[in-house]
Amino acid sequence: MTCFISSSNPYAALVDCLRATWLTGKTRPIEYRRKQLEALGCFLEENRCEILQAVNADMRRCAFEGEMADISLVMNEVNNALNCLHGWMMDECVSKNLATKFRSAIIRKDPYGVVLIISPFNSPFNLTLVPLVGAIAAGNCVIVKPSELSRCSEKLMAEVLPTYLDPETFAVVTGGHEPTARLLENKFDYILYSGNRRVGKVVMSAAAKHLTPLTLELGGKNPCYVDSCCNFQNAANRIVWGKFFNAGQNCTAPDYVICTTDTQDRLIPCLRHAIRCFYGCNPQESPDFARMINDEHFQRVRALIDNGRVAIGGETDECDRYIAPTVLADVKEWEPVMQQEIFGPVLPIFTVAGLEEAIQYINSRDRPLFVYAFSCNHQTVHRVLDCTSSGGFSGNDTLMHMTLVSLPFGGIGCSGFGKYHGRFSFDTFTHQRGSLISTMGFEALNNIRYPPYTESKLQMLKFGTDVRRWNPCTML
Repeated sequence: MTCFISSSNPYAALVDCLRATWLTGKTRPIEYRRKQLEALGCFLEENRCEILQAVNADMRRCAFEGEMADISLVMNEVNNALNCLHGWMMDECVSKNLATKFRSAIIRKDPYGVVLIISPFNSPFNLTLVPLVGAIAAGNCVIVKPSELSRCSEKLMAEVLPTYLDPETFAVVTGGHEPTARLLENKFDYILYSGNRRVGKVVMSAAAKHLTPLTLELGGKNPCYVDSCCNFQNAANRIVWGKFFNAGQNCTAPDYVICTTDTQDRLIPCLRHAIRCFYGCNPQESPDFARMINDEHFQRVRALIDNGRVAIGGETDECDRYIAPTVLADVKEWEPVMQQEIFGPVLPIFTVAGLEEAIQYINSRDRPLFVYAFSCNHQTVHRVLDCTSSGGFSGNDTLMHMTLVSLPFGGIGCSGFGKYHGRFSFDTFTHQRGSLISTMGFEALNNIRYPPYTESKLQMLKFGTDVRRWNPCTML
């Protein structure tokens, strides 16, 4: 294989080599894709202990959370892709009009080419490998760029993962902002970035220079509406689990609770009870409660505790990067805790007069990645679903939507665009190529579209190509 170095960029040779491999067609056969997916599954199975140790070293993430988020959910994606790959790859036949009756109209599923996946620190293996499953299944060559903040996880992926996957079609790039910026100078055929909004704009700007399509997963402030008609303890259990999973460093975590003052007063004791049941009287001693990823994030989140009134928690330990599971009551709209994504173990409660004001407040802000709603009234949950806009929605639970490979995952507006997981990952990294294939015969049928044009030819062509309504109705 010949690689052409196109510039002095340190990653140009790598990108060119992967592109040269892709042009040979090596990644297109289903057998090759299956082999790479099976190798990825072997990486997960054979390095289970090392993966759990890495995420624990990075964030003190317990084995339970590491197993669920960074191994089990990724393995589900691998198995689902292996189960469904043949069907996903098949040409899709579409309906035809009378004029194309004797032709073949299909959607061909083509890989984009060389794609780039940039992932964040908070769930390093999940957010790197789940999109990788889709990129491999779609037949692409892939470069992954894990976050440098989760150093142990990055090191494991850089050193071990390439020993399982084909080095001619896959590579890992490591480092911080400078390597990422230089990597983005190269032309890719598709980019998927997960992370914060500020870096998302940088990635989008870099992609624009090459007119590269991309998916952005940017998170946001996910509201959690709690209705006055509610099983408060059940709601509290599910909110506490979803919020403090990985110490709140999770883009799908409930960012804030929105409810009435009376509901706040009834909910807080239930939240306190759930926190104590989950993490004990001193969560710092709990083996199940994670730590902030680094000092910078610790300082940022600790500063948010000064907002509102500390109703639960509030304790911190800088040396341990520990912030207790914290609930803030009576926060104000203008306070910093309500102006930025928290991404830490702090749960503010914002009070409103009722459901309609809650919906109005949610809709007045940037559209979030997720909206959560808790109520014993089925109609209330559906009203929140019907009257708000977000990347996804969950009624009376948190995080469990992430276990379904059948649901798309992705943002809308400022929380990102594009989607992946399951079939949606395959589609994201696939160019759906509309194709019409005709025979060389039946030329007499084509005469109606050739000059010289006549009114009768036009009417016949329109008859053969017009789309008609199935059930026309007359407005009275």
